[in-house]
Amino acid sequence: MHKILLFNPRSSINKYRVPNSILQIAASVEGKFEWVIVDGNCEQDPYKKIQSWLKTGEFKYVGFTTMPGPQLKQAIPYAKRIREEFPGMVMIWGGYFASNQHKVVLNSGYVDFVINGPGDYAFPALIDALENDRPYELIKGLIYRRDGKIIKTQKEDIFDQAVLPPLPYDRLDRFYPMQKYLGKTYLGNRTLAYHSSMGCPFTCSFCAVVPIFEARWKARTALQVYQDVKYIQKKWGADAIEFHDNNFFVSEKRVIEFSNLIKDDKIVWWGEGRIDTINKYKDETLALMRASGCKMIFFGAETGNDEILKQMDKGGTQTGEQIRSFAARMARFDIIPEYSFVLGLPSKTPEKVMEYIDQDIAFIKEIKAINPATEVVIYIYSPVPTEGSELYKSIQEAGFKFPEKLEDWIGPQWESFDLRKNPLTPWLTSEMVDKIRDFETVLNGYYPTVSDIRLNGLKRKLIHFVAGLRYKTSLYKYPYEIKLLHKIWKYRQPEIQGF
Repeated sequence: MHKILLFNPRSSINKYRVPNSILQIAASVEGKFEWVIVDGNCEQDPYKKIQSWLKTGEFKYVGFTTMPGPQLKQAIPYAKRIREEFPGMVMIWGGYFASNQHKVVLNSGYVDFVINGPGDYAFPALIDALENDRPYELIKGLIYRRDGKIIKTQKEDIFDQAVLPPLPYDRLDRFYPMQKYLGKTYLGNRTLAYHSSMGCPFTCSFCAVVPIFEARWKARTALQVYQDVKYIQKKWGADAIEFHDNNFFVSEKRVIEFSNLIKDDKIVWWGEGRIDTINKYKDETLALMRASGCKMIFFGAETGNDEILKQMDKGGTQTGEQIRSFAARMARFDIIPEYSFVLGLPSKTPEKVMEYIDQDIAFIKEIKAINPATEVVIYIYSPVPTEGSELYKSIQEAGFKFPEKLEDWIGPQWESFDLRKNPLTPWLTSEMVDKIRDFETVLNGYYPTVSDIRLNGLKRKLIHFVAGLRYKTSLYKYPYEIKLLHKIWKYRQPEIQGF
């Protein structure tokens, strides 16, 4: 029986997180097939490690997880090199990038299969079929090429997360010490990255999650989540959690149960949610969440313009007024709202695009006045292939196209695109992009993020003072003095580097 090599391409420098996505695939084959993990974040030369495993002759299958952005810098050249050096290997890709950009991935010639969405059943079923020379055409959640055509099997449903096997943390610990994965962050000294649910029940037209999960969401029970966290706390000393769920707060009942379970364990936690969902929570629930250790929540505020919110198809009841009032409400419970805004969406005229940018800048300043503790994360709109949405149609009509060759995705401009820092969109002028970036620089000077634990009080006061005149008078152009301080102090941007 052949072995499987699972690769997590590097996503950051000197920052490790439990590779949950690839570890979940490992869990799906645990006890069925032998597997090893190579984590690009933990290796100085990941390909050398991959090569040493494959040279044993015991492996036939290589699985890559591929998020858009930095991971592609290793994923693409490594996959190509594996195909050249080990032509008998079966190359299988999964993750948001592989699913959403499956055509360019399979047309590369060195990826054999794409797992379309969750791979908990599709991946082991595919390996079993290939190992035993059985047909795989009826396995759900596969995309592959045959006779020059791309074949997509029926999409698999999201499985009940409560019945899936637990992640093999102890096995991971044999490859890479779990202690390395529990890093110091704003939340705590040993912060655990954890997924408690899969998917999201909403259909925002700018979100890369939507084509994968199609408004579906399923979660592990509050007790299961608590038991996992307690196990890692007891064995490796975790004192904080980043819930990397697409939407942790879908169920108020589950949040209440989890908060009650963990409230006496002195664990700080953070998650992602929706304003119009959590705004429906009772005051008692918010108070309980804070008492249980909830310190900050990430929200997609997106814009204060109700017309644009409708265009984005947020799929709920979010409004500009609600965003304002919710920021004030969160202050009452001492939970930091981390609002992300998406600027630079297409419109009928360049003047209208600029008008919307100016409106959002003014709205962001209004939010900071209402609740200065609000963290603000600014993105420039980058299209995602949510086929059929009005927003996707409008960007196609405006002349936007994704790269047609896989290698083109690792150019610096497309990496920045995936991080939503370089739009590459035909409706945004350099003047518009500069305005957004310059305002962001001034904002991050006047209100430096609390999540940058390297900034001491003196540095915060100094950069706040330097940016003060610009922020108060709306003079954002050419903020070189603030950029210089950011560069010298290696200012951490949460939207790129997390905590």
